[in-house]
Amino acid sequence: MSFENSEPDDINKQVISNDIKSNKQVISIKKSVFRGIILGIIITVGIAAFFAGSYTSNLNSEQVSQKELQDAISKLELKILQKQLPTSQLPSPAIISADNDPIIGDPNAQITIIEFSDFQCPFCARFNTQTLPSIFEEYISQGKVKLVFRDFPIQSIHPNALPASVAAECANEQGKFKEMHDKLFDNQNQWNKQETIDALFLFKQYALEMQLDSKTFESCLDNGKYIDEIRKDLKDGQNYGISGTPGFFIGNEKIGYVELKGAQPFESFKKVIDEQLDV
Repeated sequence: MSFENSEPDDINKQVISNDIKSNKQVISIKKSVFRGIILGIIITVGIAAFFAGSYTSNLNSEQVSQKELQDAISKLELKILQKQLPTSQLPSPAIISADNDPIIGDPNAQITIIEFSDFQCPFCARFNTQTLPSIFEEYISQGKVKLVFRDFPIQSIHPNALPASVAAECANEQGKFKEMHDKLFDNQNQWNKQETIDALFLFKQYALEMQLDSKTFESCLDNGKYIDEIRKDLKDGQNYGISGTPGFFIGNEKIGYVELKGAQPFESFKKVIDEQLDV
């Protein structure tokens, strides 16, 4: 199977079986679970998670040594890094709703990027810390493009993603969505492995640092005010074929949308946006 720079949802997840014992040089496993073990390890180290297509093991033995296992993982890592992530043109006119979700940029911008994202997803953080700043500088700040952020928290592997989404929505109430959005992604390593109650405490600290009205924010967060809104984003994303995060739709209702999957580099977005701006 091939992998892309995005996090999987429950639809695409496989059951991972791993009973490797560290004190043995030879691991006896069935070939049928070997791919699952590799996938589990790759997910654990955060290399990739969203997958499509197929990968066939060429091992002919029921016995797999530690070295063979590591070599297989290394080859997969290289394949992942070298793989060009796909783009696809959706049927025109494709209707991709921005709903009433937070907007970064001029609401009247010609081109819209609709992002389905998970605040706890490492690939989403990569896009928002490495790629989005360039998009912001070249297009969003110039009024050419706006970004609509729609929530797609994958709770099965990211237990703090839903509370983070609620925190961002609560900050949006006070006009500080981008500030909370950036704070959550910039500090993902600070809160992503915390117990949820501790993560909530950090979100409240972030709100204080942003000078939000703490009483209003904390009431909104503690009561899970926007859970239904987030659930709607999830449902819409699934209906649009989102199967991992981050996922993007770029365009508008007049010209249709191009779909980009995964944490692609700035150049991938630039190519699509420039073509659409010339229409």
